Amino acid sequence: MPVLFRPASLYLLLSYLLISCLPFFPLLQGQPVEKPWHLLVMELVSWLGFWALLQRPRWFHYLLLPAFFAVPVEVYLRLYFGQGISTHHLGIMVETSPKEAMEFLGNKVWLLLLLVIAVSVWWWSLLRAAKNHTHWDWTHRSRWAVLLLFIVGIATWTYGEQIGVAKAAVTASASKASGSAAATPASASTEDEEKDEDEEEEASASASVSASAAEASPASASADMLTRWHASLKKNLPPLPHWAKIPYDEETYIRSWPFGLVLRGNDFWVERDYLAKLSEKSRAFRFQAHLDGNPTTPQTIIMVIGESSRFDRWSLNGYERDTNPLLKKESNLVSFSDVVTAVSATRLSVPIIVSRKPAAQSLKAGFSEKSFLTAFKEAGFKTYWLSNQMSFGQFDTPTSVFAKEADVTQFLNLGGFTNSSNLDQVLLEPMANAMRDAAPKKLIVLHTLGNHWNYSHRHPQSFDNWKPSLYGVVNPAYTDLKNKQALNNSYDNSILYTDWMLSEVIQKLKTSSQITSLFYISDHGQTLYDGSCNLAFHGHNTQYEFHVPAFMWYSDAYQEHFPDKIVQLRRHQKAKLSTENVFHSLLDMANIRYPDEKLEWSILSKQLKPHTRYVDSYGWTNYDNSTLKGDCREVMDKKTPLVQEK
Repeated sequence: MPVLFRPASLYLLLSYLLISCLPFFPLLQGQPVEKPWHLLVMELVSWLGFWALLQRPRWFHYLLLPAFFAVPVEVYLRLYFGQGISTHHLGIMVETSPKEAMEFLGNKVWLLLLLVIAVSVWWWSLLRAAKNHTHWDWTHRSRWAVLLLFIVGIATWTYGEQIGVAKAAVTASASKASGSAAATPASASTEDEEKDEDEEEEASASASVSASAAEASPASASADMLTRWHASLKKNLPPLPHWAKIPYDEETYIRSWPFGLVLRGNDFWVERDYLAKLSEKSRAFRFQAHLDGNPTTPQTIIMVIGESSRFDRWSLNGYERDTNPLLKKESNLVSFSDVVTAVSATRLSVPIIVSRKPAAQSLKAGFSEKSFLTAFKEAGFKTYWLSNQMSFGQFDTPTSVFAKEADVTQFLNLGGFTNSSNLDQVLLEPMANAMRDAAPKKLIVLHTLGNHWNYSHRHPQSFDNWKPSLYGVVNPAYTDLKNKQALNNSYDNSILYTDWMLSEVIQKLKTSSQITSLFYISDHGQTLYDGSCNLAFHGHNTQYEFHVPAFMWYSDAYQEHFPDKIVQLRRHQKAKLSTENVFHSLLDMANIRYPDEKLEWSILSKQLKPHTRYVDSYGWTNYDNSTLKGDCREVMDKKTPLVQEK
């Protein structure tokens, strides 16, 4: 036994232990680890099964090579962004070209090279130790007992997953004891409700994509037969007894090292496949668009997609606090007073903004047409999608489908929506680089984090203007009404930063000699415990979430070239508009024509006509034929809302 603790053997064991401890890295930063004991047991059991199956380190060490190269990435993300490798990060790594990677790394490329060499030497030295020292080879017959236990465990878990698990028996005394507690979940946090709602809608969207793919597949009959067979098994076989349930938690296991990396990689490929299926619907679509004008005249159009911004919290729109001190100075800025979004979820609202997808189809996954990016490309524009949001994930992939149409696509946020996420100013330098591109015609889309929760994470300390705020507060409970004032102050501070950010974009456009213009619109708004309303955030059916800020800014050069458009723009400042108007208005802004264009939807056209503005409230509610209920201002149709198709 002492031979196991020789230097080479210890070196091998401690190295495996080191990479297994990566999920506990937050402890070194003074941060808690969620379900630490559950995570520890899962890692230990995984190592036992892995070792028992492959028996010798010199055999399975090759399989660990990707994990070793991922160690520096994991440490970097945890140090600077407070999170481990996710599908979003894998997407960025896969999609980033060598040129973009070199631009990002700059002088740090030598550090990366040294890290690669160091990790390679580390992995190779462990391989030598494994080959030269067989002390950790599992040759004892106990290996077979462990393998048998694993097979039984996996079979039991699979049975429970496919057939179901019986509910735990509840005694009468236990029911009485939990009576008071049982009443509490009825008022569970809004965040959990939103998450459940989002997951249900996303599951529905994924199901519709899978269904359409199955219809087109020659193997659909086999799939139907398997589905019927599975349903028959569930009907005829008893559920797994609750006491036999395997305590496996995928959300915890995916954080484990190194085995959780396999699940993360699988999630990434599932998202890629989902994205490909969504893209397939519009792969052959063309607008047949062309530019009505001189293709060599330099022109840059900026399209800014805001996040979670609320119309009545902008001083441009009458708010008593001066949240727009910079934008209000812009004489060439027209803020629209009555724009609504059909749905209050990013993954559903952005497709309506960037394409001709009707509001009443927004709950359906995918769309048969492409976005305005493709129309601009057909008309000779070089297109950019610069994003401070996520690229992959159940709530982000539908937007990425359209983003991939751009000539240049960059996702710049490695921190998600955490306190380690980038501020929106990270978009300014890539935007400036795009403006310097030699292409005469350019469309640059900036997808911002805007005013997404946690609001205090959306701005630097210098914008912490209204107090008390949530700035510096660790994990504030937004469901606690004691934080109502601080929450609202932080939200206004985030609007103040958005004002600065948008002003910076406009200043860069002003200094350009090109014809420039900018269009801004938020994907949806927020509810913020207004009056006696006990709702916060989005995912509800309130006017606060449907009524969004939107404006257009234009340069003097743009006005000289398109004076009639500016006349119509100002004439329609108070028109009843929706996110469905954006696609048509943006193409009209660039003077791009196409066979089936609808200028009656363009804000810059004298042909503009009002249309029925549907919003997601108990069905498709006619916003302009509705009443507002209570302090939450629930939008209630005076008639019967249209039935929604999902």
